[in-house]
Amino acid sequence: MRLSLKVTEKQMTFLEAHETEVLFGGAAGGGKSYGQMVDALLFALRYPGSRQLILRRTFAELDKSLIRTALSLYPREVFSLNSSSHAGKFRNGSCIDFGYLAAENDVYQYQSAEYDVVRFDELTHFTETQYRYLISRVRGANPYPKQIKSSTNPGGVGHSWVKARFVDPSPPNTPFTGSDGMRRIFLPSFLSDNRFLEERDPGYRERLLALPEREKKALLYGDWDVFEGQYFSEFDRRVHVCEPFAIPAHWRRYRTIDYGLDRLACLWIAVSPERRAVVYREFCASDLPISASAEAILLRTPKDEQIYATLAPPDLWSRSQESGKSKASLFAEYGLPLVKTSNDREAGWLSVKELLRLRSGEPGVRIFPTCTELLACLPALQIDPLRPTDCANEPHELTHAPDALRGFAIFHSRPAEVPTAVRRTRWTSDMQEDYDAADDAGKQYLIRKYGEPL
Repeated sequence: MRLSLKVTEKQMTFLEAHETEVLFGGAAGGGKSYGQMVDALLFALRYPGSRQLILRRTFAELDKSLIRTALSLYPREVFSLNSSSHAGKFRNGSCIDFGYLAAENDVYQYQSAEYDVVRFDELTHFTETQYRYLISRVRGANPYPKQIKSSTNPGGVGHSWVKARFVDPSPPNTPFTGSDGMRRIFLPSFLSDNRFLEERDPGYRERLLALPEREKKALLYGDWDVFEGQYFSEFDRRVHVCEPFAIPAHWRRYRTIDYGLDRLACLWIAVSPERRAVVYREFCASDLPISASAEAILLRTPKDEQIYATLAPPDLWSRSQESGKSKASLFAEYGLPLVKTSNDREAGWLSVKELLRLRSGEPGVRIFPTCTELLACLPALQIDPLRPTDCANEPHELTHAPDALRGFAIFHSRPAEVPTAVRRTRWTSDMQEDYDAADDAGKQYLIRKYGEPL
């Protein structure tokens, strides 16, 4: 039997992917579901007696998409479908089960099943618990490949876990090994990849362009950094991420930190004369005492790099009851004097939004792709349901690098002060301690802030 199948280049990449877990995902109209069905057909014909499971979340979705595609695509002389059990049989003994998981516990209907390949169509409609359980059903004594192959658009109940499992850990089209030892790959799809759809329905792109901004980003551009409840909906990797470049020596450079024993986040940021910022380096680590944190930050700052100020939140100036010293003073003792920023969360996050905003077609901040933690966490922050002007503080592990950026943003947004006369004030002991711990630039900043001490 000779098959006449037309596939796109990106669909062919999906067919040939041999990693244990494969995600074919992104924009609508990229040909993902069709690629799944062609791949399932070829697998069934290539491996006699093989078993596959293809899943959607509801029966209506299963019936209107996958089952109809199978009936129109699969040759009737080799394939038949039982309409009551939704089991597809091939003449060579291969089987494809068409299933759906309307409820969380529906996975247990496959408790004793064995499959060579499990396929999820619209993976973000499933929960992580469902996905992990079905992985255990991929097994068997035959020598056939064992895989979990999925296709999806961004959005849905499973958006966050799918993004964390496939999209964040590695660049697109690049195989990687997860912490569990599983080999994975994310293959992005775009409408432009599907020349067949663009030729047959040239108005489809125009209809996607007419969607609201959030839906347009997800469905037309395959943007994984948009979801319902997202705080920084302005963030766009195509706009805010730039290729690394040599930063001019005359740009003013800052370090900004968020410190706790659970997580240290330090960002290096350069500011152009036009007051546009570039986050060009990051260091994030857990379980580091202050001495090790200061050492790690200084080690990653080249000797010839002039840092104007190292910014930190006010809570680092609270004195310990045991030692009488603040964390800020300890950082200074270990060679890293700090400059205090504001801890006004609402004003700080609004300042970050201002940095992300386009001005004359350019954003106020761009980020090097090497700053992976900031790029993963910033777009993942959610709106606090009790205070819509604030970011949610959970999951807490997402907040550290964005908090460091917030400290810089509110510092950067303050207008420069041009005093008409020397201002003198009586300094408190805390003000004097801040001054004594600061470097020359920090001392100048404190004098501008508080005035000359009496």
